[in-house]
Amino acid sequence: MTAKNTIHPSKWMKTDDAGLYCVPGDFHIDPMQPVATALVTHGHADHARAGHKRVFAHPQTMAIMTTRYGDDMAEVQIPVPYRESVEFDEVITTDSNSASTEQEQRKIKVTFYPAGHILGSSQLLIEYAGYRLVISGDYKRRHDPTCPPFEVVPCDVLITEATFGLPVFAHPPIEQEIQKLLHSLNVFPTRCHLVGTYALGKCQRVILALREAGYTKPIYLHGALLKLCDLYEREGIALGDIIPVSEVEDKALLAGEIVLAPPSALADRWSRSLPHVRAVLASGWMQIRARAKQRNAELPLIISDHCDWPELLQTLTEVNPSEVWVTHGREDALMYQAQNMGFKARALSLVGYDEAAQEE
Repeated sequence: MTAKNTIHPSKWMKTDDAGLYCVPGDFHIDPMQPVATALVTHGHADHARAGHKRVFAHPQTMAIMTTRYGDDMAEVQIPVPYRESVEFDEVITTDSNSASTEQEQRKIKVTFYPAGHILGSSQLLIEYAGYRLVISGDYKRRHDPTCPPFEVVPCDVLITEATFGLPVFAHPPIEQEIQKLLHSLNVFPTRCHLVGTYALGKCQRVILALREAGYTKPIYLHGALLKLCDLYEREGIALGDIIPVSEVEDKALLAGEIVLAPPSALADRWSRSLPHVRAVLASGWMQIRARAKQRNAELPLIISDHCDWPELLQTLTEVNPSEVWVTHGREDALMYQAQNMGFKARALSLVGYDEAAQEE
């Protein structure tokens, strides 16, 4: 590595109105508005939008985007499997005031790696001008049979989320939370257990956690969850016996059963047709009692598809970058801790990834 070929990432990885932008490659990562070229880490709506001219994403993320937005969600769709790379060319002309006027052809290489967040979720390794920069996207370090586990990718700069970037967040094992749900079914056998889960990732993970706990009965689904569950099935992830609530003519038969629905449905008129509902909500935010009370969750389940605080620190230690950049979430706390651990750290303060928009 020579000084001539080394340009610090702060010179070529920027933020703009659309989000994170790689200047030499002329592409955005998870842009919030339509752009010419978008690299998408995963299919959640706060990261994957329609309307881009070109989209590069893992094939499963591409399938999620077309399921949600239609086959024409982008003019050009380029699937990139895990551990495969795409290259972008750039011609750099030296400053006109410089003694040299040579042009130097450079390559920007991007490789996709598993992030462990949801189906198709990816980290992006960008190699350019002597540096390795990893964009984590959203990620977790827990067992999840719906997607490959997070892969540690050594780099010079790690750009990480910090959704649960406070020491108070230490998520219990999902098995423990599922046992709470099954125990509640035993204690309240006449109540319909209505579980609020996001349609993409959380829903399927809860279903498989129930199956791994030995729950073999049918699980009933709100119509808004069906399309993505069908996609997971097509991707080879068997969810067992799932039945649309709309196919149950006598809703009284749902007493003592598990029904999954979007979180908003817990307070919706739709839920009033269900018998003696016990409101359950699966979210990492359920660790905060005030949040659970605010959402009227009788049974809060702390189930997150993001890293908790110990896992964020574990990731910094294992990746061991020279610098840590924080994109969204509890930026200040993680930045402070990273500095205490000996890393250079900065906050990028990207807009558009607030809790209201997030499919946690």
